[in-house]
Amino acid sequence: EVQLVESGGGLVQAGGSLRLSCAASGFTFGDYAIGWFRQAPGKEREGISCLSSSIGLPFYADSVLGRFTISVDNAKNTVYLQMNSLQHEDTAVYYCHLLAYPAIWGQGTQVTVSS
Repeated sequence: EVQLVESGGGLVQAGGSLRLSCAASGFTFGDYAIGWFRQAPGKEREGISCLSSSIGLPFYADSVLGRFTISVDNAKNTVYLQMNSLQHEDTAVYYCHLLAYPAIWGQGTQVTVSS
């Protein structure tokens, strides 16, 4: 059974940084397409970054381009999202997601950026 567990969220001041982690079990990072999504209060869930082993180049939404970095540690079956220069608008619950398993989502991790 594939499971995803996100961690690393918290409260940070605007301009600060956080690194989110997503540990995957029941899945081996050999051939993958994985993304980070977020959902702010009252808004729909949006994709903000994606990385595919077959393509190799990461994708970033315009709203996070230049500030966020996605990476994968195959040995640890973990995907990371380094978030720098955080803004109040980044406040949301963040989720990782394996595109091959559309119905599977973790519990998410809350990121709150104080302005």
